[in-house]
Amino acid sequence: MTQDGRLARGERTRTAVLDRALVLATVSGLDGLSLSQVADALGVSKSGLFAHWRSKEALQLAVIDRAREQWTERVIRPALAEPAGVRRLWALHDHRLAFYESGALPGRCFFANAHFEFNARPGVIRDRLATEQSDWTAFLIGAATQARDLREGTDPAQLAYLIDSLGVCAVMQPSELAYRHARRALHDHLRTVAVDPDILPELP
Repeated sequence: MTQDGRLARGERTRTAVLDRALVLATVSGLDGLSLSQVADALGVSKSGLFAHWRSKEALQLAVIDRAREQWTERVIRPALAEPAGVRRLWALHDHRLAFYESGALPGRCFFANAHFEFNARPGVIRDRLATEQSDWTAFLIGAATQARDLREGTDPAQLAYLIDSLGVCAVMQPSELAYRHARRALHDHLRTVAVDPDILPELP
């Protein structure tokens, strides 16, 4: 096998391990995650994982990075296919809820769970999670600021707060009804602040 082939195989293995660790973290918590737990779940040796991550904290940070990549793949990138403006803001919310509904993560939202878990525990992990939340908020505010099809006077930061709050609320009490309410609440609000409400997709 060539050097490039070995690197590619190693990267695939690393991603598979992190995907499994991410699933486990939404079930038993990020703090409950350990190299031993991940190794047992995958049926591999702990020493093999130790070559990638020298400590529990290193593994936790890597899982956060992977969660961000997954969030980009499942929520942000699909939404960016929509035109900047009201339709993109709606797509971000809709894809987020669809991600939760898909069951890809048993605990539905890695970041919401981890924030609640580490909010009162100062340290490197909480700081990284705070950075992730800050980046997501800034992204939402940026998307709202770029929206030229919002009525004059619409506050981008307030709109971003509403979008994120509805997502968090839905994942805290997951049910078909909760997701439907979360979609309807933002859809109705966007129609009141959009210059042309009819550009939004109809809800079933």
